[in-house]
Amino acid sequence: MRIVKRKVQDLIEKALFKGKIVIVYGARQVGKTTLVKEIQKFSSKDSVYLNCDEPDIREALTNKTSTELKVFLGGKKLVILDEAQRVKNIGLTLKLLVDNFPEIQILATGSSSFDLFNEAQEPLTGRKYEFQVYPLSLEELSHVYSELEISRLLEHRIIYGMYPEVVLNEDDIENKLKSLARSYLYKDVLQYQNIKNPEAIEKLIRALALQVGNEVSYNELAGLIGIDKNTVANYIQILEKAFVIFRLEPFSRNLRSELKKLRKIYFYDTGMRNALINNLNSLDLRQDTGALWENFIISERMKYVNNNGLEKNTYFWRTVRGQEIDYLEEAGGKLSGFEFKWTSDKFKKPKIFLDAYPGSSLELVNRNNYKKFVGLENSM
Repeated sequence: MRIVKRKVQDLIEKALFKGKIVIVYGARQVGKTTLVKEIQKFSSKDSVYLNCDEPDIREALTNKTSTELKVFLGGKKLVILDEAQRVKNIGLTLKLLVDNFPEIQILATGSSSFDLFNEAQEPLTGRKYEFQVYPLSLEELSHVYSELEISRLLEHRIIYGMYPEVVLNEDDIENKLKSLARSYLYKDVLQYQNIKNPEAIEKLIRALALQVGNEVSYNELAGLIGIDKNTVANYIQILEKAFVIFRLEPFSRNLRSELKKLRKIYFYDTGMRNALINNLNSLDLRQDTGALWENFIISERMKYVNNNGLEKNTYFWRTVRGQEIDYLEEAGGKLSGFEFKWTSDKFKKPKIFLDAYPGSSLELVNRNNYKKFVGLENSM
């Protein structure tokens, strides 16, 4: 399987050997191991790759003194700890290393942010750089495929998603994607967090998948699934930390009529979303094409922004009367709004928004003009 260079690699390499731990988060199978091995391959420093899924590696890194850790690592200058969350009390181990051996660069990865984030957060305050690895992006694929190929495969990518194993090896793609979704869900969500009501969280995922593009009410979800609101909030937080979903909060500043409480929830990968609801039909056979396009293009924009180290606050905007903007970015004091439509080239710009926020811009993004929005043409 060919290797696609990840955009975030350059950002990670710039953060190395600055006296801090570098932590790389990302879902299972998005390519973290391939990424860190590529960094190791081209590093001029003496390095070692340690897979923390291996019991002996975990034992060597658990509850050890700084002297014992130094002996284990020897004279290595770049130490890669893959799946570091598997090491008990990893946060304290990392703190010992960075405090006592600043000349050693630790590059740690984690396939979920459950333990690694919680363990590393307090001990490593001010001692770490963090990066997230996403499924492949269209921008990254543009270095492998021609512009024409990307355009031809756009619908295919919306249906099957952007996981490397799915993009780079099309054999038996439907079963591969469904297996990946099941494995991902059960290993990183149900089993890992010891969910006591797996049926409820599966219902929640399906409900969220069917509400993509709409405002989500935790109260309504609780009534639909038959669990309380707090459990819904907890399960959604778990799904976020497992990199299954992400949220957009409503933007509200000037108008009393602006929506302030609900939120929109999207899936990091539309292929994963489609597999979880067992619907891999083509777009012409679907009722959710508009919502799928909105999810796909927002996810691609998020990858572009993060992979290029850009700073943008992201929201959606809606009034209680139903005037809305699908996606809003705030950067440098400027608001940029975007409406997403798969085929239409018509977009009625809400005058109330433009009046309330002078100097802001509104654009339509459809299948004919999306390339600039996701970094396939000159960056915005």
